Amino acid sequence: MGSSNLFTGIYAGLTNTYAQLAAQNPNGLTLEGISEARNDTENNLTLNQSFASYLQTNFNNIDKDGDGIISQEEMTNLTNMMSTQGLTKAEISQLYASGASGLSTSTINEILEHFDDMDTNHDGRLTQEEISAYSVNSARQEKVDEYAHKAATNMSVFYGSESSDTTSSYSMLSYRYKTNSNS
Repeated sequence: MGSSNLFTGIYAGLTNTYAQLAAQNPNGLTLEGISEARNDTENNLTLNQSFASYLQTNFNNIDKDGDGIISQEEMTNLTNMMSTQGLTKAEISQLYASGASGLSTSTINEILEHFDDMDTNHDGRLTQEEISAYSVNSARQEKVDEYAHKAATNMSVFYGSESSDTTSSYSMLSYRYKTNSNS
């Protein structure tokens, strides 16, 4: 999953799409304005339809004051809240389904599959810090398991190494015979 901020693309995409839509709607970004912009063929090359779809689908949740307009402040509050409090499993699924996550299928599947393990404070939201900590802990555990397997299958500990230099490494058997032959 990497150590870079996985959600940076989501925040930037939402903010940039909002800015583009707001510029086209000088009287305020309304649900109708988003719909018109999404259907305008001139916007097909410049408008990120995935993020516009997310804004359209979640319009009422984003428009906190209920005035029918998503203000810059409401958009900033949304991205700040997502950034500091994280995303719910439903939000991650919805952003991915709309194509707006910017994350690979394997990354999304891993996040969704291990959501409860990653959510260490059990608040139902994942932050970048929780995902990064899970990634680090998983990588560390993978190395511990790899070392344990290697140590468990490494018979040179018992029989000695296969190298021709027997003076620098002793096995359990060679140590016993060495101490007996020196007496």
